[in-house]
Amino acid sequence: MKKCRRCSKPATLHITELRQGEATEIHLCETCAKDYLSQAEEVSTPSADFQFDQLEDGDTPEVSGIDDRVCPSCGITFREFRTQGRLGCPHDYVEFEADLIPLIENIHGETQHCGKLPRRAPDSSRRQHQLIRLRSELKLAIEEEDYETAARLRDEIQEVESQLQGNDSPEA
Repeated sequence: MKKCRRCSKPATLHITELRQGEATEIHLCETCAKDYLSQAEEVSTPSADFQFDQLEDGDTPEVSGIDDRVCPSCGITFREFRTQGRLGCPHDYVEFEADLIPLIENIHGETQHCGKLPRRAPDSSRRQHQLIRLRSELKLAIEEEDYETAARLRDEIQEVESQLQGNDSPEA
């Protein structure tokens, strides 16, 4: 979901304007859209709040500086990523991290993939998935020397493991 260009609310109105023969997209929330449309009626050009000084190829100044960065591993520029929609190698995630995080948040609303499980998945599958997640968190807590969290996670892991063993044992 796109965010409003003026504030951080979700954009509900998507406007494509033609300026000097070039199309420019503006994404606005309902409140900012009302302001924008009322100002657009008063004057034929948008107000200063909505003027975005464009460079020769349609990029804003802050985007232009970002576009020039290059991945040292594969040589892809951020501009190439923006036009193609694909990164060149795994190192690009590190190289362009500061610019990718807001982009991913804007599109998906989150930066961490939570994954999905089928609704009808057996309870043991859910517990296995929970066990994998807890072990991963435990490893991270130990690496960060957060021993209180590690102890809590260890106890949770033992509880889930005992539940799994209880389900796996044959009933008499």
